[in-house]
Amino acid sequence: MEQYFVYILATYKNGTLYTGVTNDLSSRIWQHKNNLLPSFTSRYGIHRLVYYEIFEDIYEAISREKQIKNLLRKKKIELIEKENPEWEDIYDKL
Repeated sequence: MEQYFVYILATYKNGTLYTGVTNDLSSRIWQHKNNLLPSFTSRYGIHRLVYYEIFEDIYEAISREKQIKNLLRKKKIELIEKENPEWEDIYDKL
């Protein structure tokens, strides 16, 4: 069964945030960490995986990504801190 992931990257605790969606979380985060994607994350050094959610339906994942992107920053921080209060890089735990 295919899985899809909505994820949030951060520069550091309470730093710059980036929200994305992918079907291969480990590979996508590796690409971000190694600046292989010419994007916002490589320009601003946003490499710390601090939050993710898993979905079985791509349309639900895309909808959730849009929902998170439209949240106020305060709400994004609350979402992260509910699951990851120390803002640890959870990439190695995948």
